[in-house]
Amino acid sequence: MLIHMKVPRHPTLIRRSRDARVKQLARAGPLLAGSLVAIARRCGRAGCRCERGEKHVGWYLTRYHAGRTQTTYVPVDLVREVRAWVKEHRRVRQLVQEISELNRALIRAHVAQKERKAGRS
Repeated sequence: MLIHMKVPRHPTLIRRSRDARVKQLARAGPLLAGSLVAIARRCGRAGCRCERGEKHVGWYLTRYHAGRTQTTYVPVDLVREVRAWVKEHRRVRQLVQEISELNRALIRAHVAQKERKAGRS
């Protein structure tokens, strides 16, 4: 999800903004692509509480890969850690998108500057 950011117009400001984001990438920790979801299910055992509506909740990591959704069971004692990894992946992905946008802005600023120098503006 790309958050629309205000891109500076001056090349120096664009570079500063980009370099600040690159520094933020350097402090990236463990990351994991996917979504952490809780799924409530019935186990199917006769007389179990889930027959009365109290379903068993399990945690799963889902991701889309090679045209299919892959689901991986996450033990309860790892849920907090996996949640942090997923959050870090989203933060890094957003930074990469912003860096790319700033680099595109640098290209556009360079072209505009060359055109101004050539007297085409």
